[in-house]
Amino acid sequence: MLVNLLGKPLKICGCSPKTGWYLDGYCKTDPSDLGNHSICSVVTDTFLKYTKSQGNNLIDPNLLMEFPGLKAGDHWCLCAERWEQARIDGVAPPVIIESTNLSATQVVPLDILKSFAFKII
Repeated sequence: MLVNLLGKPLKICGCSPKTGWYLDGYCKTDPSDLGNHSICSVVTDTFLKYTKSQGNNLIDPNLLMEFPGLKAGDHWCLCAERWEQARIDGVAPPVIIESTNLSATQVVPLDILKSFAFKII
């Protein structure tokens, strides 16, 4: 069973567009996922512009990969290393705790991830 940051079964992150290493909506990983796509985030414009400036364009569609591009508010499984880099640079997006794989704590401490928990206003 895959476990989230609360020690409970991992919940789906997003299906529109499909996210995750397996493109099944879950932030599941395996040893071949070198980026550890384990952090379920609600992406922001600030983060999307930041990650594009770092060489990972998540904004523009990629028809070859059937990727529609992301917009603020989309749920997306991010690489733990990229999320941590964004946090250090002050632009990390909120984290959906129930949909973030516990394996993210191999890169980012649990208390930090929890401090970025997405809150519905």
